[in-house]
Amino acid sequence: MYKINSGFRWTTTAETEREIFALALAPEDIDSDLQQLEEHRLNNVGQFNHNCEMDSNKKLTKTQSEQELEYLLSNLLKYGVLIASAVVLFGGILYLLHHGYEPAEYQFFRGTPSEFHSPGGIVTAVLSGSRRGIIQLGLLLLIATPILRVIVSLLSFLIRREFIYVIITSIVLASLTYSLVGAYY
Repeated sequence: MYKINSGFRWTTTAETEREIFALALAPEDIDSDLQQLEEHRLNNVGQFNHNCEMDSNKKLTKTQSEQELEYLLSNLLKYGVLIASAVVLFGGILYLLHHGYEPAEYQFFRGTPSEFHSPGGIVTAVLSGSRRGIIQLGLLLLIATPILRVIVSLLSFLIRREFIYVIITSIVLASLTYSLVGAYY
């Protein structure tokens, strides 16, 4: 049946027979309910639970209130970071103008003064004209920006009565508050 030829290739001496069958099936009638559902899917826009729409091209679109909330939160984060950065830059420039010529002393570690250990102390330092206080205020604003975003989201979800998101956002806010308060006590 098989034999080796001089080129070390396996060859067969038997011929194989092949037959191809073609079977045609008659199409069945489409159920009228399925056909109506398919037409409804192609022609109409689907509505989801949270007022999110899907058009016929399967693209999700947001409602007006969702777009406004997204715009508000993005601007809050953007401008919060910009304002915090500007305050830190302003404080840094003032600090370098006043202390930039002093040599750095790395032999002894000097921690942060106690007036910068709380938000109230930072505000008091800024009002007294402390340059380091201005830098610390910018960092405090940077930390407060995402917390403010969570608070705005929580209020928005409360107004829209989306209670599952209220619960989730409340948990996030509680953990942020705990981490901040826990650092002072």
